[in-house]
Amino acid sequence: MKLNKTFVYSLVALVVVAALYRIIPNRPFGFAPQIAIALFAGSVIKDKKYAFALPILSMFISDALYQVLYSAGLSSIKGFYGGQLTNYILFAGLTFIGFFINQKKVLQIFAGALAGPTAYFLISNFLVWIGGGGYGHPKTFAGLMTTYVDGIPFYGGSVAATILFCTMFFGAHALLSSKELKTAQ
Repeated sequence: MKLNKTFVYSLVALVVVAALYRIIPNRPFGFAPQIAIALFAGSVIKDKKYAFALPILSMFISDALYQVLYSAGLSSIKGFYGGQLTNYILFAGLTFIGFFINQKKVLQIFAGALAGPTAYFLISNFLVWIGGGGYGHPKTFAGLMTTYVDGIPFYGGSVAATILFCTMFFGAHALLSSKELKTAQ
């Protein structure tokens, strides 16, 4: 799909709305649209530099908003933190998964919606464990498993959010694409 003006405006709106959604207080653990954005961008956007930019830009905007709220004493969540670059690299990797999703195949979209949060869960929790973050579990197999157990509430919310938001993003894209095709004919 070429990047026409309407599509670009839609992507900008998607990034901004997703960034704002991510900072909503008391949302369920891990329930955010950024993994779905990464998968969607990797699948739909042909110019890969823009595909990688979308989820990272959304994360950066929401992290900046978190930092403003934290600095103003309105949130206990810091926007900028140690390990943030690693998190951004993980989201770039999730975009890479999107390259393998055929936007017209529901089963591939669903498989990607499961693979994305699962890969993120496994890798991010491993990195937390190996780096001594989180609750500082011992560097043993049992410590790693305990770190994964600690992350389960985030994983469930992440899978649910990714399935929901992938349905919305890919579904809206399919509807808009079919309308564009009918208008062009």
